[in-house]
Amino acid sequence: MSFRDALTPLRHAAFRYLLTGRIVGMLGNAVAPIALAFAVLDLTDSAVDLGLVVGARSLANVLFVLFGGVLADRLPRHLVMVGSGVLAALTQGAVAVLVLTGTATIPLLMALGVVNGIVSALSLPAAAAMLPQTVPADLIQPANALTRLGSNAAMIAGAALGGALVATVGPGWGLAADAATFAVGALAFARVRVADVRDRTAPRAGTLHELRVGWTEFASRSWVWSVVLAFTFLNAAHQGGMSVLGPTVANDTVGRSGWGTVLAVQTAGMVAGALLALRLRLRRPLLVGCVCMFGFALPIVALAEHPTLPVLLVSGFLCGVAIEQFAIAWDSSLQRHVPADRLARVYSYDMLGSFLAIPVGQVAAGPLAEWIGTQNALRCAAGVMVLAVLGMLANRGVRTLRADTPVASPTAPSREPASATA
Repeated sequence: MSFRDALTPLRHAAFRYLLTGRIVGMLGNAVAPIALAFAVLDLTDSAVDLGLVVGARSLANVLFVLFGGVLADRLPRHLVMVGSGVLAALTQGAVAVLVLTGTATIPLLMALGVVNGIVSALSLPAAAAMLPQTVPADLIQPANALTRLGSNAAMIAGAALGGALVATVGPGWGLAADAATFAVGALAFARVRVADVRDRTAPRAGTLHELRVGWTEFASRSWVWSVVLAFTFLNAAHQGGMSVLGPTVANDTVGRSGWGTVLAVQTAGMVAGALLALRLRLRRPLLVGCVCMFGFALPIVALAEHPTLPVLLVSGFLCGVAIEQFAIAWDSSLQRHVPADRLARVYSYDMLGSFLAIPVGQVAAGPLAEWIGTQNALRCAAGVMVLAVLGMLANRGVRTLRADTPVASPTAPSREPASATA
């Protein structure tokens, strides 16, 4: 596919507005983790406290993401995203005010993190499931690649800006910038107009019934649940290493601005990976994407063994390239093989499983580092990640799922493609 052909999804107005909202949100969200991490370290200089703050948000995200999936399949998805954007702007703005005025405390930051995590849980399934509604079926893969490309380009700028803001004027202004981007993103989502995939003739079922239907769609595909199970461990180990132990190591080695640069270069690798994915046409993209996830552990290994700026930059870039091969293959696979009117619920189970142990990893990272040392804690995280990748590659469905299987329709029966039957 030529680069010009890869830009075809931009001809569709709904996709352009969705893409704009997600890019703006990623710009702010790239700043926020850096700003929040160093705001907590400035407050208490404790990796344990940092783990509690980021873990509280992640826990709330996990607990409410299933409800977010039901909401996104029940209501117009763009309205769900508008409402969550407004609420996120308010909560993140409150965090910024607390930090800027010097009135922040760990319990207050945890409480606001819980609220922000709930709001995020309501929007995540809607954002993922709405993309195939904005473009024709044959443009799903390039639309996913463009979304990842634009979001990652915004994250490069955001990560660099976050490091610069923290190093110059302090973390509070980074959090304020994140709040502003949520508000701008909500305006973009309000302009999205897509066809309704809901069956309006069917009687309204209860939330538990709708969750059971989503679970049936999720559990009937072995390639889905095996990947999600692997990411339970992958994300827990990665987040504990990068969001808690990474800033702690960086404080003593490459510095705060250097850590921001490392995160920016990792995102640059993701941009390069998205550009590569735009040109590739693979018969088994999910298999290739899963193999690439061995590269997900590279920054953790670098932090443990040789935390110098050149090594961290190279490992971060390669990690970013690897992440994109998986992410685009995964989204495109779900969007092709899951009926559209149930896709948000399947995404919510995906997110629940993938996020389930992140709070555990974040909260446990600090105490584990104090017990066995930061270097050994990072080595353990890397080992868990490698074993998780091997686990999902053991599933036959992951190895055989093909890209040329027809796209699922809203009324398609729940089944696993023949080539992916375990």
